[in-house]
Amino acid sequence: MIVDIITPDTELFSGEATAVTVPGIDGSLGILNNHAPLISALKKGEVKVSTSEGEKKFEIKGGVAEVLKNKVIILAE
Repeated sequence: MIVDIITPDTELFSGEATAVTVPGIDGSLGILNNHAPLISALKKGEVKVSTSEGEKKFEIKGGVAEVLKNKVIILAE
Protein backbone atom coordinates (compact mmCIF):
# COMPACT_ATOMS: atom_id res chain seq x y z
CA MET A 1 0.00 0.00 0.00
CA ILE A 2 1.05 3.62 -0.48
CA VAL A 3 1.62 5.72 2.64
CA ASP A 4 1.94 9.51 2.85
CA ILE A 5 2.68 11.26 6.14
CA ILE A 6 2.33 15.01 5.79
CA THR A 7 2.76 17.88 8.28
CA PRO A 8 2.03 21.58 7.66
CA ASP A 9 5.78 22.11 7.15
CA THR A 10 7.00 19.05 5.28
CA GLU A 11 6.38 15.53 4.00
CA LEU A 12 7.78 13.06 6.55
CA PHE A 13 7.30 9.91 4.47
CA SER A 14 5.97 8.89 1.09
CA GLY A 15 6.31 5.37 -0.21
CA GLU A 16 5.31 1.73 -0.22
CA ALA A 17 4.62 -0.07 3.07
CA THR A 18 3.39 -3.47 4.22
CA ALA A 19 1.84 -2.24 7.51
CA VAL A 20 1.14 0.99 9.38
CA THR A 21 0.32 1.53 13.07
CA VAL A 22 -1.18 4.85 14.17
CA PRO A 23 -2.21 6.24 17.60
CA GLY A 24 -5.98 6.59 17.21
CA ILE A 25 -7.86 8.55 19.87
CA ASP A 26 -9.62 5.32 20.94
CA GLY A 27 -6.48 3.16 20.79
CA SER A 28 -3.77 2.00 18.45
CA LEU A 29 -4.85 1.09 14.89
CA GLY A 30 -3.06 -1.42 12.69
CA ILE A 31 -3.51 -1.03 8.93
CA LEU A 32 -2.60 -3.71 6.39
CA ASN A 33 -3.16 -4.11 2.63
CA ASN A 34 -6.82 -4.14 1.55
CA HIS A 35 -7.97 -2.49 4.80
CA ALA A 36 -11.58 -1.27 4.87
CA PRO A 37 -12.07 2.48 4.24
CA LEU A 38 -11.46 4.46 7.41
CA ILE A 39 -11.09 8.00 8.73
CA SER A 40 -9.77 8.42 12.27
CA ALA A 41 -8.61 11.26 14.51
CA LEU A 42 -5.12 10.71 15.92
CA LYS A 43 -3.64 11.61 19.29
CA LYS A 44 -0.06 12.31 20.31
CA GLY A 45 2.10 9.25 19.78
CA GLU A 46 4.16 7.26 17.33
CA VAL A 47 3.36 6.27 13.76
CA LYS A 48 5.13 3.06 12.73
CA VAL A 49 5.58 2.24 9.05
CA SER A 50 6.85 -1.22 8.06
CA THR A 51 8.67 -1.17 4.73
CA SER A 52 10.84 -3.66 2.87
CA GLU A 53 13.84 -1.80 4.36
CA GLY A 54 12.63 -2.13 7.96
CA GLU A 55 10.44 -0.19 10.36
CA LYS A 56 10.38 3.62 10.39
CA LYS A 57 8.96 5.59 13.33
CA PHE A 58 7.60 9.13 13.41
CA GLU A 59 6.45 11.13 16.47
CA ILE A 60 3.26 13.14 15.95
CA LYS A 61 1.26 15.51 18.17
CA GLY A 62 -2.10 14.54 16.66
CA GLY A 63 -3.87 14.65 13.31
CA VAL A 64 -6.12 12.64 11.01
CA ALA A 65 -5.62 9.37 9.11
CA GLU A 66 -7.54 8.30 5.99
CA VAL A 67 -7.43 4.80 4.49
CA LEU A 68 -8.93 4.25 1.04
CA LYS A 69 -8.10 1.80 -1.77
CA ASN A 70 -4.69 0.71 -0.41
CA LYS A 71 -3.60 4.30 0.23
CA VAL A 72 -3.01 5.74 3.71
CA ILE A 73 -2.80 9.50 4.13
CA ILE A 74 -1.81 10.85 7.53
CA LEU A 75 -2.17 14.58 8.10
CA ALA A 76 -0.10 15.12 11.24
CA GLU A 77 0.84 17.95 13.55
